[in-house]
Amino acid sequence: MNQKSLKIMDKIEKLVSVTQFNSRRGQATLHPLVSVLDQSKSIKIQANRYLSELYVIFLKDVKCEEMTYGRSHYDYQEETLIFIAPGQVFGFDLPEEILVQPSGWALVFHPDFIRGTSLGKSIKNYNFFSYDVNEALHISEREREIVLDCFKKIKEELERGIDKHSKTLIVSNIELFLNYCVRFYDRQFITQESINKDILVRFEDLIDKYFNSDLPQTTGLPSVAYFAEKMNLSANYFGDLIKKETGKSAQEYIQATLIELAKEKILDISKSVSEIAYELGFEYPQHFTRFFKQKVGLTPNEYRKI
Repeated sequence: MNQKSLKIMDKIEKLVSVTQFNSRRGQATLHPLVSVLDQSKSIKIQANRYLSELYVIFLKDVKCEEMTYGRSHYDYQEETLIFIAPGQVFGFDLPEEILVQPSGWALVFHPDFIRGTSLGKSIKNYNFFSYDVNEALHISEREREIVLDCFKKIKEELERGIDKHSKTLIVSNIELFLNYCVRFYDRQFITQESINKDILVRFEDLIDKYFNSDLPQTTGLPSVAYFAEKMNLSANYFGDLIKKETGKSAQEYIQATLIELAKEKILDISKSVSEIAYELGFEYPQHFTRFFKQKVGLTPNEYRKI
């Protein structure tokens, strides 16, 4: 194979419509804003990378390590759900002349299809659209049957023709599917309990190291994204994992640790409240005082006197 054929495509194509997605796969478009495809009926597609303007969910039933999301490879096993939201990049890092046979199922819908509906208002609450490559949803055979049941109901609605009930029924089935996925992710968090506890231990260790360094003075208060990046997790997945393990959001967990550390420092009367505020990463002492009173019910000076 010559150098040209080995070249990986750098060009990213915009995926702007359901029709574009379907036509690439040789399948008909029954509705311009939503589609469900049985990809075993698709033709081979060129190994492009896409910047999506659509919501795309793939149910993959075969192992395919070449597919990427962002800049990373999906390492997923059989029976895996992949969620892509508008503004995200996905596709294949393969030589441009390679053709790939799609497999599994795909649900694709334009943001306009759910605009003004309850799903349109709540879709940002489905954090798994922002999960990273190593956080895909692996499902059981029974869970796969539930997913396919939702997909097939949407497909049946599309095939019977559009009437005044179609949008309500299709949106309801998409929402039902996504709510099932919330349950499946909860199950995945539980079945990975030992991994999750290791992440929690590492999180606590990273918090301690952060506040025992000069990072608070040079960088300020730490963010959830900072710790998520240190553990190679997306901020949303990391936040959801910590919430499942502790009952607190990752931000609340950081703040609780910060308050306990602040209480210790306040009892050291050799330092002023302003010095302590700067040591902890607050830009202004009054922000520290306000934060402390909000969490403890006393100002730092009042706490020092009890």
